[in-house]
This record gives sequence, C-alpha cells and structure tokens, in this order.
Amino acid sequence: MLACAVLAATLAACRNDDAINELRDQQRLILAKLTALDQKIDKVAARSAAPAVRSTGPDPERGYNLPVGTSPSRGPQDAPVTIVEFSDYQCPFCARSEPLIKDALTVYPNQTRLVYKHFPLTAIHPQALPAAIAAAAAQKQGKFWEMHEKLFANQRALAPEQIREYARQIGLDMKKFDADIQSDEVKAAVQEDIQLGQRVGVRGTPTIFVNGKVLQNRTLEGFKQLIDPILLDAAGGQKAPNAAKGS
Repeated sequence: MLACAVLAATLAACRNDDAINELRDQQRLILAKLTALDQKIDKVAARSAAPAVRSTGPDPERGYNLPVGTSPSRGPQDAPVTIVEFSDYQCPFCARSEPLIKDALTVYPNQTRLVYKHFPLTAIHPQALPAAIAAAAAQKQGKFWEMHEKLFANQRALAPEQIREYARQIGLDMKKFDADIQSDEVKAAVQEDIQLGQRVGVRGTPTIFVNGKVLQNRTLEGFKQLIDPILLDAAGGQKAPNAAKGS
C-alpha cells in the first residue's frame, strides 16, 4: 500500500512538472511575441516621427526667387516690396487672410505690390482647382480680382454652375469664359503656380512671402517686421517718406 501511495505521489509530481513546463513554454512564447510586437511598434513610431524632422514648409532663413510671370497683381509694379501669396479658394484660412493682406496694402500703399499664385489643395478641397481655373479664365478678360472676391465670398458654393453664375454677375463674356476654362493655356497657368509653390516648399495655404522670405507671423505686425527693414534699406537708413501713417 505504501509503495502504491509513493508511486501515486510520484506520478502526481510528474504531472505537475509537465504542467509547469508547459506554462513556462507558453510564457516564453508570449514574451517572444510581445518583444516582436514592441519592435514593430518602435519601427512604426520611427516612421511616423520622421516627417517631423523634415521641412514642413519654406525655410524662414532663406530668400526665394518667385517670378511674377503673368500672375495677377495689384499695386505699383516698381514697388520695393513684393508680397506673393499662394492660396486656395476653398481654404477657410485663406479667406480669413484676405482682410490682413488688404490691411498691409493699405498701410504701405505705395511700397507694396501683391502677386497672387494659385495653390489648390486638391486632396482636401475638390472644388479648389476648378475655382482657380475660373479665376485664371476671368483674368483673361481683365476681371481676375472681381472673380477672386466672388469666389472667396462664396467658398462654400463652388459647384460649376455656381461659378458660372459668378462669371455672369461680374459681366464676363460667357462664351469666352466657357472656352477659356477648358483651354490648355489657362490650365497650364494654374499648374505653373502649383509647380512653383512645390519647388519653394509650399505645403499648405495661405503661404505668403515678402520679397522672397516666408511670412511666419501672419499678422499686420508680422508684415511690418519684414517690410520695414526693406524700406529702411531702400531709403538709405531713413524711413521712407511715402509710407502710410502707422507703418
């Protein structure tokens, strides 16, 4: 009887050892899987963090060459300061920047020229490219700024028929307008702006340059910080006499 009891105890011990060993094997397998998962997570995190190290826009320390070309502009052509704006008609931030740019032109009426460049963000604004083409077509009839203001005032209503209605309202020749929005010339003008923006690092809108330097502080004070030194230098160290009050 004692021998049987000892044998039973031994067998029980063997069964317990087997269970423990099996649990240990499972634990090692789980730990190995967790380690592999951690490594995958680290790799994904490294890839996600990578864009943060890259340039997210134009270099603020650099001056860029931004040819005016045939882009629409307002202000004296010989102005010492050229403001170049890359913008999107469906972008709410661009619409909000319109009063700011007008303020800058009002403060510096004789010293600044505004040049508008199309940069429709087609991935998120499906109507931005057709709107840009419509504005470029209106430019062919000398009414870019009229269409520009219509598009921003109605940026939530930019379906093709709505855009055609704005063209009628500003007095465009509709036959010519319809032909121009289909023309390679007008489409190429918009694409030229987009390609220029991409070359100088434009990633979002609005992106504004003052004599080739990107405007980081999009306020009137930010404009002054860039414009005043240019005018001071142009005036030989003395404040330009024809600056508007408050400049």
